[in-house]
Amino acid sequence: MKDLSQEAAAIQIVGLQKWYGNFHVLRGIDLTVKQGERIVIAGPSGSGKSTLIRCINRLETHQEGQIIVDGIELTADVKNISKVRSEVGMCFQQFNLFPHMSILENCILAPMSVRGTSRREAEEIALHFLEKVRIADQATKYPDQLSGGQQQRVAIARSLCMKPRAMLFDEPTSALDPETIKEVLDTMIALAEDGMTMICVTHEMGFARQVADRVIFMDKGLIVEENTPEAFFDAPQHDRTKLFLSQIFGH
Repeated sequence: MKDLSQEAAAIQIVGLQKWYGNFHVLRGIDLTVKQGERIVIAGPSGSGKSTLIRCINRLETHQEGQIIVDGIELTADVKNISKVRSEVGMCFQQFNLFPHMSILENCILAPMSVRGTSRREAEEIALHFLEKVRIADQATKYPDQLSGGQQQRVAIARSLCMKPRAMLFDEPTSALDPETIKEVLDTMIALAEDGMTMICVTHEMGFARQVADRVIFMDKGLIVEENTPEAFFDAPQHDRTKLFLSQIFGH
């Protein structure tokens, strides 16, 4: 376990409140993620996990509290939103690749249009990250020619092409069949080993145990428990956490 005590905060969330109409989906969330830290968020469906990470790059708007990413507070200011989105990569359950563009074209689009990178440099960067996720040999193909696991690895590479300071993953393996889950998790493990700041919402508890610096358990819009993976899995403190783990592991 690396020492993060001296590291600056990459993401700071203070008193975050979010409603959908009368439904109080996030109830005063406080969370600080340090540079290079790897956080896994677990919890039942409807607990607010995905909403929380979607608030971090303003795909969802919060009504109260603060979100500060790399020193920039997320408000309605469009400039700030653009800055944060260019520094924070995000991978969803769906791959959101453009079907009419090749894999390489999908990867170079944002660096060229957002960062003003030249096509040649963007292609070099894209091939580097496609190599990193072990899919460079598919660069000229189109998304529908790839398996789900391959498409998700392309989606990860596409995010990395922006050279983000942090990556958010929203259940990146939940739409995949069992054979392809491992290849995506292996890609994420390699990213973690490179020191990427990561927040990952996932049901893959083996991944959480292997990669996370902290596991956070959410229920009904609250952080119920947070701890190291060892303590979280082997000695959970809260009854709700114990119930959740017993349902997953069957004991």
